[in-house]
Amino acid sequence: MTINAPGDAGPPRPLAGIRVLEVAQWVFVPAASAILADWGADVIKVEHPVHGDAVRGLNQGGPKTLSAAHNTQHANRGKKGIGLQLDTPEGREILLRLVDECDVFLTNFLPAVRSRLGIDVDDIRARNPRVVYARGSGLGPRGDEREGGGFDYATFWGRAGVGLAFHDPSLEYPVAGNAAFGDLISAPILAGGIAAALLDRERTGRADVVDVSLLGVGSWIMAGDIVTAALGDPQPSVALTPHAEPRNALVNIYRTRDHRYIALVSLQSDRDWPEFCARVGRPDLIDDPRFSSAARRMENRNACVEQIDAAFAAKTLDEWRRQLRGTRFVWEAMQTPGEVATDPQVIANDYLVPVDRTGDELLPPMLVASPVQFDETSPAELRRAPEVGEHTEQVLLDLGYGWDDITRLKSAGIVN
Repeated sequence: MTINAPGDAGPPRPLAGIRVLEVAQWVFVPAASAILADWGADVIKVEHPVHGDAVRGLNQGGPKTLSAAHNTQHANRGKKGIGLQLDTPEGREILLRLVDECDVFLTNFLPAVRSRLGIDVDDIRARNPRVVYARGSGLGPRGDEREGGGFDYATFWGRAGVGLAFHDPSLEYPVAGNAAFGDLISAPILAGGIAAALLDRERTGRADVVDVSLLGVGSWIMAGDIVTAALGDPQPSVALTPHAEPRNALVNIYRTRDHRYIALVSLQSDRDWPEFCARVGRPDLIDDPRFSSAARRMENRNACVEQIDAAFAAKTLDEWRRQLRGTRFVWEAMQTPGEVATDPQVIANDYLVPVDRTGDELLPPMLVASPVQFDETSPAELRRAPEVGEHTEQVLLDLGYGWDDITRLKSAGIVN
């Protein structure tokens, strides 16, 4: 891998010196603060001192696996962890002392819980008016259902219409997205909103409240479908568009001889048609009157797709990779996740970053980098996610607590 050597911190991260306090669980919101940590922020994760983040519970009920560990590691790398009982006066006071020193307070607790724990916007702002208060939710901060929870499978994939747009009608039930699919799309949007609020604070002195919801992000990525449907002109979903009847035969998926797939995208099909025909070994199609223009190819799309199908079916994916290299039109092989992990472009751009596993071989040796780079670099190495309360003592000492205080707090079960 062409990645920076472990220990080489590289250039300063743009959020170096920014302090983030996270009171959140699962993946969406914790992944947003993991991105902030990738960007250089000092993130402290507050968890229940016994149970920890609920996502850790996904490892229970069976053997610990690399896949299960990844849920925790991907969303919590690079943070410090403190175990803290928030529903006690002393636990809340420790939290508020952390608030005194933070720039961002980040949570996905529901409104009633925030109110009960005394960590809602007004509570935090009363202690530190310069805090950027960021909330991730399922259904948004307003409306009759604002108190409702949300997960990516139900809220992003289901309610926002993503799942039905990609539903194959030959299946009895719609398929679900990959685990945390909507969470990991929503997380960088929340991180970006926080970064914008920090910039606004530096310019104006005003500390914003930042809100991002799974429903809002799902609606964003489905914008074209939602708007056209609202105007009475719904477009067919992806799965309902038959392979043989695309509006543009050069925007389609074709199968190779070894039953692999190529995604072909030429949005300027008249420009690209001659080169395409030559590249696939069918120069005779260039001047075929049935296919001589985009309009003619649309009229004769079944016949056009039939010819292209036959061309791609004649060779293997590796043969097509060699034959199509350097084309002006865009095409890509549809890859497996394992192939993505060894993709030369993934490696060249440091999209996989090694992780210090501290001897735990069940932790992933590498994680996918957050999707924004600064000065063309990803972090040289990521710190693993903390164990529950791993840095409790360090955090309390930094707040000015003595060892006698820490011993008493631990004995009372307020911290771990």
